[in-house]
Amino acid sequence: MSETKKSEWNSTFAFMMAMIGSAVGLGNIWRFPNVLYSNGGGSFMIPYIVSLFLLGISFVLVEYAIGFKFKKSLAQILYFIKEKLEPVAWFVLLIVFLITTYYVCVVGWDLIYIVLSITKAWGTNPDLFFTNNVLHSTSSISGLFTIVPVVLASVFVIWFIAWFILKRDLNDGIGRVSKILLPLLCIIVVGIVIFSLTLPGASIGYTQIFTPDWSALTNSNVWLAAFGQIVFSLSLGMAIALTYASYLPKGSKLVDSALVVAFSNSGFEVFNSIGIFSILGFMALSSGIPFNELVTEGSGLAFVVFPQVFNIMGPSAHIVGPLFFLCILFAGITSVIALLEGVCYSISEKFLIDRKKTATAVCIVGFLISSIFATGAGSMILGVFDAFLNNFALLFAILLECIIFGWIYDFDELIKTLNENSKIQVGKLWKIVIKFILPLCIFFLWAQGAYSTITSADSVSITIMIILTVVLIVVPIIFAKLPARNKHFFDM
Repeated sequence: MSETKKSEWNSTFAFMMAMIGSAVGLGNIWRFPNVLYSNGGGSFMIPYIVSLFLLGISFVLVEYAIGFKFKKSLAQILYFIKEKLEPVAWFVLLIVFLITTYYVCVVGWDLIYIVLSITKAWGTNPDLFFTNNVLHSTSSISGLFTIVPVVLASVFVIWFIAWFILKRDLNDGIGRVSKILLPLLCIIVVGIVIFSLTLPGASIGYTQIFTPDWSALTNSNVWLAAFGQIVFSLSLGMAIALTYASYLPKGSKLVDSALVVAFSNSGFEVFNSIGIFSILGFMALSSGIPFNELVTEGSGLAFVVFPQVFNIMGPSAHIVGPLFFLCILFAGITSVIALLEGVCYSISEKFLIDRKKTATAVCIVGFLISSIFATGAGSMILGVFDAFLNNFALLFAILLECIIFGWIYDFDELIKTLNENSKIQVGKLWKIVIKFILPLCIFFLWAQGAYSTITSADSVSITIMIILTVVLIVVPIIFAKLPARNKHFFDM
């Protein structure tokens, strides 16, 4: 292969669907409701909206501008800005790749539950069923040598789907899938929310969104929680927006597109929360369990609490249940392919490997790592990966990107790029946010995450974190040192 062929979106709609699909993921469905409830209910929307405008959209615009201006991979862009910065790009991409390896596993669990939900096969004790029958979970590291066949098979299916999409041309793969799955996801969510509002006790739940605790606004942790939700919900710093924007044709309205994506993502998670809370309100009324005991996040909400709800919902659960888990599957798949695209693009561009071979190699390595989470100790190791990579490594990577794009690169060039074709213009305020406010907020969020991760870790977790730290240092250096087969890699 003599040179890489630059892909380009065949329509703004394809780009928008891909971007919104990348943002709408598991965090929208099961993380946001818990964060909202735990941080003041309705009053949380104030710091959430402030964070969305001041910080979330601001950094998305940076990624849009960088990707669109250079139309290169993250690795090549950082090399151009400063040669010694290339390892930072591979550091970011490796974090994204490792996050994907366990994210795929969670989507695999959901695939299992789509089948289980048809007959409510989890029985009367969904908690015990999930732990013992699905995960075969153990807290001992010796469980690493016990493969859970069903989980391994489901993980393989998700990786195969990701490979099948990624290996195709940009528009035939990611573009087409996003244009199909995202509208379907929205239709299903709208249907579930409408149905949930008809349930007895629904008002017990959805009023939580509209019942503010104004004292929460004086709590700095609430503001950090709002910013953290925006970071993870919009996938900031993960090279997704940068990569997708690099495929945009000339004349694209970057600022306008960024606003549509950000508002669509936030609108989805708020609207979805109305349905989630309404269903939990029904559960609270029907079972007598206090509402605050039902609101949780992550796998506990999806694979334990909701199966309990479906158990008492009656015949309608045979429809609502599969649709709920189908929502998670669609959101998961669009996020997985978005996470992997930036990784594949950088590898393909530097080493001149065509799209299909790159996708194949990345997905094979990804599946092998994901196999670790398909063991008896898998859920325990997954928890360590998630805490370390999200709360420590990723936030540190975003902090580095803020410094690089805000201070090392000529920031005024980004302002010109964004304003060239956009109806909505950015100026000095945006520059102040990126150079000063955003790095400060990221630092405090990173410090908080690092402290909670380290202080709550046991000896096994610490060992895994040390191994991950070594990998995150060594592998990016190796990739940066490897000679580029693309003779134009060092040219801009």
